[in-house]
Amino acid sequence: MNSPNPHLPPGHPPVKPSRIGVLLVNLGTPDATDYWTMRRYLKQFLSDRRVIEANRVVWWFVLNVIILTTRPKRSGHAYDSIWNKELNESPLKTITRAQSDALLKALNGGDSLRVDWAMRYGNPSIDDRLQALKDEGCDRILVFPLYPQYSAATVASVMDNVGWAMQNMRWQPALRVVPPYFADDTYVDAIAQSLTTHMENLTWKPDRILMAFHGLPREYLDKGDPYHCQCQKTARLVRQKLGLSADMLQVVFQSRFGKAEWLQPYAQDTVEALPGQGVKNLVMISPGFAADCVETLEELAMGLKETFEEHGGKHFTVVPCLNDSPASISMLETLTRRELSGWF
Repeated sequence: MNSPNPHLPPGHPPVKPSRIGVLLVNLGTPDATDYWTMRRYLKQFLSDRRVIEANRVVWWFVLNVIILTTRPKRSGHAYDSIWNKELNESPLKTITRAQSDALLKALNGGDSLRVDWAMRYGNPSIDDRLQALKDEGCDRILVFPLYPQYSAATVASVMDNVGWAMQNMRWQPALRVVPPYFADDTYVDAIAQSLTTHMENLTWKPDRILMAFHGLPREYLDKGDPYHCQCQKTARLVRQKLGLSADMLQVVFQSRFGKAEWLQPYAQDTVEALPGQGVKNLVMISPGFAADCVETLEELAMGLKETFEEHGGKHFTVVPCLNDSPASISMLETLTRRELSGWF
């Protein structure tokens, strides 16, 4: 077969033009909210040794006999309450796709650039999208884990998956990875501006702002995971940017799971106690999430709102994640261009 590329010798197999790929990666999403689909998704997520570091024999029993019997139905109800019915998908999938499309447009790389997106758990998978980029001729790929703060349970898990996918490639692309951006000026500015804009549109003045990050077992911190420190630094930089005190903008950790001690203070306990301390007007923001998902739209905006009001709170609001807002896409573009230096 003769190649249409004039720079290749006669008989050479066809070769795609050399391109650069960018792969945005978020945590994951089920494909539907029914019991068996949720069970499949939860099993993949909770079987990850980066996420659950418990004894494997004990955890296998707990996961398969207890958790996967009861939790899929409960989690399905939570997802169903925030499901994008029009597209029949979770908001996380809708938003991540929009981020990918907007970033491609912002980078304006023409035919030499591809931007795609994947989920660590669920679909589209990292394996599939890396292969798709490779099939498009991307011999250099930038992996962009959408986690501002690093944890082995998130970023390292993504890179594990990338490594497994690369094992199946004879001709592997060159790889780069966007590092955690918890203290990057563009990220801190975007978070600070989103908080300011949201509060300016309120008809009431907040008594307290809770900056909620996803929880992590305390044991992981003790083993050297930097996540807790990076969350605290993000909060400190946002406080400095807005001139807020630590009493006014407080860090909490949400989504505790199991009986072990997790990072504290717990969001649930804090929200329950605040009305009794005179905090009647509460704002929450979740800068650890690049896109709104079940943890922000259901757990915070619905669950904690109900908790706050039941305990005497008056006004409650959750600041939307950066999502595909202009500030978000500008930030993603800045970080991407920086890491593509020398390639693009």
